Amino acid sequence: MESKRRVISLLVDNQSGVLARVSNLFCRRGFNIDSLTVSATNDPAVSRITVTITSDEKALSQLILQTERLEVTRQVFVLDHENSLERELLLLKVAADVHNRSELREIASIYKAKIIDLSPDSLVMELTGKPEKIDGFLNMMKSYDILEMCRTGITALERGTDRIPGKK
Repeated sequence: MESKRRVISLLVDNQSGVLARVSNLFCRRGFNIDSLTVSATNDPAVSRITVTITSDEKALSQLILQTERLEVTRQVFVLDHENSLERELLLLKVAADVHNRSELREIASIYKAKIIDLSPDSLVMELTGKPEKIDGFLNMMKSYDILEMCRTGITALERGTDRIPGKK
């Protein structure tokens, strides 16, 4: 079976230890978590965990069944890439001086990255977008001296209202 990137959205009880329980389950089943984000929802009793893994269909089905069995899990679904909105945030600190600053500004402009800090020897850029856009931007930045980088991981929502908790 073909392994491919899967984005799983879990709605769970908002209480301490839930993230550890969910990530432990993934670990025990031999899944490497490529990306993980956790956030509040519009309901203070519920948190959303968005996990990105690489898996085939059979292993994914097993993982979903086991995740649904956790008493803290309210809802689990795999997001269809075509029917969901995925975004990431990147903060990138690059060495910058009078010789390369204009080149860096031009690349930032093309990718619509914001320069959020400028010092005599570096600049920090912020970029939000689809994972492919972040990857493309980082590929362009490879030839520069990257000092620090922080990437959030995917956060995603499905389009439409089909699977909104509490809605029928």
